[in-house]
Amino acid sequence: HQGRAAENVLFSTIVKEGDVVPGNSHFDTTKGHIEFRKATAVDCTVDIAKKTDFIHPFKGNIDLEKLEKVLKETPKKKLSCIVMTITNNTAGGQPVSMANLRGVRALADKYGAMVIIDSARFAENAYFIKTREEGYSGKTIREIAREMFSYADGMTMSSKKDAIVNMGGFIGFRDKELFRKASTYNIMFEGFITYGGMSGRDMNALACGLYEGTEFDYLEARIGQVAYLGEKIRGFGIPVQEPFGGHAIFIDAKKFLSHIPHHEFPAQRLAVEFYLEGGIRSVEIGALMADRDPVTRENRYPGLEMVRLAIPRRVYTNSHMDYIAAALGNVFERRKEIKKGVSIKWEAPIMRHFTVELNLL
Repeated sequence: HQGRAAENVLFSTIVKEGDVVPGNSHFDTTKGHIEFRKATAVDCTVDIAKKTDFIHPFKGNIDLEKLEKVLKETPKKKLSCIVMTITNNTAGGQPVSMANLRGVRALADKYGAMVIIDSARFAENAYFIKTREEGYSGKTIREIAREMFSYADGMTMSSKKDAIVNMGGFIGFRDKELFRKASTYNIMFEGFITYGGMSGRDMNALACGLYEGTEFDYLEARIGQVAYLGEKIRGFGIPVQEPFGGHAIFIDAKKFLSHIPHHEFPAQRLAVEFYLEGGIRSVEIGALMADRDPVTRENRYPGLEMVRLAIPRRVYTNSHMDYIAAALGNVFERRKEIKKGVSIKWEAPIMRHFTVELNLL
């Protein structure tokens, strides 16, 4: 019925204890499902993704040298799959180039690995390929999407993103035997294979959304509104991940609240301040979401500490964007008055950020 349910079914089928799953910044539920099964998610994202002020058209790419090192050092029986997330949400909604997907496919073939695409924002990724990558300006979004998926063995989809629906998800396979194995888990966890916990109405809406969500004019307007917000926020001098992503603007909390140490979760404190200032609901993409190391139980501190301002589709006007930017500008102006971050009062053992209880310091 949604993306994390698709991950649960898929990873129940292909991930076992001790496995290694490389990828380009696995998102929170992806990593959670992998680590819940006592496997290891290895982030092989390009290093430039951590430099928020560095302009590069495809900061969501996987580093092919890092990936090959992992593939080379991992016994084949321990290599579950390669997960490519398009766009790369954890890195700031950054796209992955077609050349990069092609390179991943070549390495997968060389080392006998499966490629799974986390497809939540595949249409936005196709838009960026069309507008930024040489040789694709004349192709339609759907033609680009078909080529992207041609390099994969399977895919998961959280349809609440690029299929523009309130609920839904699905899994796609090339291998019929793998599909049959996954079907058993699907029936156990979600429902029969023809609906997977979804109502007929939701499935109809999803089918329509996949077509509407791959129209260039729609994508240009949607991504254009995100860029409009980005320009307004940047006008206040607020540091953001650049170039702007397709679905959200990501605030660089390390630079915004540079005086708050990482163990006080500056991005989470910033998200709190945005809500207090203007009733703006954002989300931390940083150390809190990175969770604890499953072995040492120590906090993990990723290279990026950000606050995500994700924009719903077909909901807000640019006047709303102006309001958001002005509220963030107010917080930025008084940022030195924010002396401390937050501490954890209670947390779940995995994927803690969904239900964590915090204290303001």
